[in-house]
Amino acid sequence: MDDENEAPTETPDVSDLMDRLESLEAHVDSPEALEAVQEAMETASELEQNRGGTFGRVIRGFDRADAAEAGIGGALFAVPMVVEGGTYDVGAFVATHPIHLLATVVATVATVYGILYVAEIQDVRVKDPLFGLIPRRLAGVVTISFAVTAAIFTGWGQAQWTSDPWLTLCVVGVAWAPTAVGAALGDILPGS
Repeated sequence: MDDENEAPTETPDVSDLMDRLESLEAHVDSPEALEAVQEAMETASELEQNRGGTFGRVIRGFDRADAAEAGIGGALFAVPMVVEGGTYDVGAFVATHPIHLLATVVATVATVYGILYVAEIQDVRVKDPLFGLIPRRLAGVVTISFAVTAAIFTGWGQAQWTSDPWLTLCVVGVAWAPTAVGAALGDILPGS
């Protein structure tokens, strides 16, 4: 029996439809057909959004609502880092061991990437990557979470940008790791 005649093992959903439409989008030649496929993808995405529920949605693009969700999620995780004394101890350590700061940054970006694209908490699709390579959602989440961390540390008088900028950058960098996780979760959990 060939594969085409076998009954599917799972019921197809909007994610499967999006996979097929994205495959079709890559093979369409005419601008009119490409526009039609993209409109079908938008319609499928809207259907998914209207379906309800928090998990299992197809998420495309990165807009102001996503940025706000990332900022709120990041702030929820940043506040405890500001008042926790251990953050300063770890920041002081990585200030004297730059390879550890680099490892922290790489691990943070990798963790955010994993939450957004690998863990399959939601079906997150890359749309219009920056420079054709960097997913906008990843760039947005890591940038917003770092800005939120720096702003909270600065606003609460815990950042010494003028007297010791390197140590401050390291402390903020250490606090940014959990903040970025909070931002990633804050962004994708609402399912938009």
